[in-house]
Amino acid sequence: MKFYRRSSPAPRFQTVTSDKMIREMSAMTSLVQPGAREEAMQSGSKNDRFVVSRRRTGFGDCLWSLAAAWRFAKQTGRTLAIDWRGSCYLDEPSINAFPVFFEPVQDIAGVRVICDDKINQCSFPGPFFPTWWNKPSIDCVYRPDEQIFRERDELDQLFQSHKDSDANTVVCDACLMWRCDQEAEREIFRSIKPRPEIQSRIDAIYREHFESYSVIGIHVRHGNGEDIMGHAPYWADPERAFRQVCNAIDKARGLPHAKPVKAFLCTDSAIVLEKVSAIFPDVFTIPKQFQAPQAGPLHNAALGAEGGFSALIDMYLLARCDTVIRFPPTSAFTRYARLFAPRVIEFDLKDPGRLILIEQTSRELVDS
Repeated sequence: MKFYRRSSPAPRFQTVTSDKMIREMSAMTSLVQPGAREEAMQSGSKNDRFVVSRRRTGFGDCLWSLAAAWRFAKQTGRTLAIDWRGSCYLDEPSINAFPVFFEPVQDIAGVRVICDDKINQCSFPGPFFPTWWNKPSIDCVYRPDEQIFRERDELDQLFQSHKDSDANTVVCDACLMWRCDQEAEREIFRSIKPRPEIQSRIDAIYREHFESYSVIGIHVRHGNGEDIMGHAPYWADPERAFRQVCNAIDKARGLPHAKPVKAFLCTDSAIVLEKVSAIFPDVFTIPKQFQAPQAGPLHNAALGAEGGFSALIDMYLLARCDTVIRFPPTSAFTRYARLFAPRVIEFDLKDPGRLILIEQTSRELVDS
């Protein structure tokens, strides 16, 4: 297996995330409060316009989609509302997950932000884009996947046009990965910080396990029985997939390193942990609660907020590694590390057996 070096961004590819039906009607219908829709439709003004970023998925998707929504809000002078109610990390659908996991922000690079539980009292003015959201609230409860994908494409076309919408409120309730430039992503990661209690855990682990080593971060997105959609080609042959991961670790160990080498594994599967540890017994992980084999992903409300804390600790520590292995590279969870780690090893999208080494110099955020 050879390395192929690349310093330019990865090619654009389509990865979609299928939204699940909202567990509670309230989280879906409260974009405009009952009884306020007609008033809201009439009250919007040119100075009272919004972009609402609604996501209930893993943090990688949430943050990347937020970057796309922020970019559009910045370009059009709108207020950005971060609405993560119904989050897969919480079992209470009326709670906005953003302030549970991140420090509140009022402004991101000149864009006014609403991000706390006041979102429950917000009545955003119509008309709305995409047009689905102009329906009566009760009709918006269930959105089939086809509608979600259609909205994703409509939002993509709007963003690519570099024009504004006549709608007072633009609702971004779809996976918007690859719908903004890297600078927008970087701005989100610069501006958004984990809550202090999470950051203190990240810093403590870094001091103990990272500071004196050149750390190889290994992310293996398995799915554990979940429909992994765009990641599926990488797991068509599971034994081959494990060999590819192990080959990548060997290659990473063989690169020049300034300090003693240490390997750090992040995965959503106890089976992956067991198999990788059997071959590389010195690999270390952050203890976490796994679901039973084939029982689904770690971003699951049944695990409670601690599951979200564990995910953020892994995500932010990966970005502080010297070399990061992404398997598969279609996982948004490692997007932060992809942008800021000095070296990234990932697998070619068209040929998963082909390793690509990406070298970059920016560590302005992760070392700050």
